[in-house]
Amino acid sequence: MMVQQTKYRTTIEDEIAALGPWFHNMRIAGVETSPDHFLGDYPAVKWKAFKHVVPEDLGGRSVLDIGCNAGFYSQEMKRRNAGRVLGIDSDPHYLRQAKFAAEQAGMRIEFRLMSVYDVAQLGEKFDLVIFMGVLYHLRHPLLALDLLYEHVVDDEMLFQCMQRGSRSVSPLEINYDFPEWDVFDRPDYPKLFFVEHRFADDPTNWFIPNRAGVEAMLRSAGFVIEANPEREVYLVRKGERPFMGEPTPHVGSTKR
Repeated sequence: MMVQQTKYRTTIEDEIAALGPWFHNMRIAGVETSPDHFLGDYPAVKWKAFKHVVPEDLGGRSVLDIGCNAGFYSQEMKRRNAGRVLGIDSDPHYLRQAKFAAEQAGMRIEFRLMSVYDVAQLGEKFDLVIFMGVLYHLRHPLLALDLLYEHVVDDEMLFQCMQRGSRSVSPLEINYDFPEWDVFDRPDYPKLFFVEHRFADDPTNWFIPNRAGVEAMLRSAGFVIEANPEREVYLVRKGERPFMGEPTPHVGSTKR
């Protein structure tokens, strides 16, 4: 029996190595896929800080996991009794990992090779959309939020984006006259820092917002911030989308 277990573990280790490198540290048959991750036990260590905002029993709700990577969050939703779970990613390397990890966990999760810009092709909406760690990898971030609002978010979205710059958020005027300069120098003005070349050795890191920028973009796309349980994580619900140029709800509506 011990010999069989040892052979099985060795086989799993070989398959995990063949599918590497891994960004998600998954535990498959007792083997960690990325035990030396520079962020620690990631993404489990981050999940612990905000998992309380997701119901422990999702009651069969449908879930779309955008930029699913190796499927950590897809699996967590299944553990919370989600119904249909669909994970999409634009990188076939990560999808191979996700399919393998789900199969080893005995979970029925669907995965598709798809960009966030193509979500309209799904032709359906989901009770919960997970959009974690994707926005700053996009050359067209606001377009992505618009597409999610219009085509796939039916109720709530779990959102995360890397942030840099000031953490402060202050109310702004609805309008400023053309000669205004000083407001743009305020650290709490909504900003997107553009990465022309690389950040953290990653050529796909394009726009990194400050906190005010993240929250302003979410509101502009029509989302209402329900909770901000972790520095970079938000639970939002689909609200009324403002007309172009119409003021979005005041930042004070955010629940923290």
